Amino acid sequence: MSLFTRVDPEATDADSVELWPVYQAVFDDQSDLATWRTAVWDRHAARDGFRWARAYHDEDLVGFAYGYTGERGQWWTDRAFEVLPPETAVAWLDGHFELVSIGVLPRARRRGLGRVLLHEVTRDLQHERWLLMATADESEPARRLYASDGWRVIGPGVGDDTVILAKGRPRTR
Repeated sequence: MSLFTRVDPEATDADSVELWPVYQAVFDDQSDLATWRTAVWDRHAARDGFRWARAYHDEDLVGFAYGYTGERGQWWTDRAFEVLPPETAVAWLDGHFELVSIGVLPRARRRGLGRVLLHEVTRDLQHERWLLMATADESEPARRLYASDGWRVIGPGVGDDTVILAKGRPRTR
């Protein structure tokens, strides 16, 4: 059994085909590959600062993480500006690294792979501020992972039962 990771600053069409079954198995929020690519992946992969990490068990993709530079004019960053207190939004948003997704297949969970992917996708980032949105339930494994890695809640999330977490140095006036 061998496990290895890979980080890339871009994604090809073949990459999206490889990623789709893992994404679908973990999130199950898009009906098919074409819809997911149009609604999510192609837009995200084209953004400044895009990078993604992949984890393989032998030859099989078993997990991934990705993000990009979050800026005003992007859906999530604009919604975060609406829900966060104004001083918090100004301190943390715009020019941040936005960690969009971490996904690990159920059969590969509970082995520290989420942490490995988190560290791989954020390794050597030039961004001073990193943000993500997660469940508000502190008992969820993802929330425990983020808390143990130094991420902290900075306000409510975009949507029910979610929070925005941040890591790094906020802007000061």
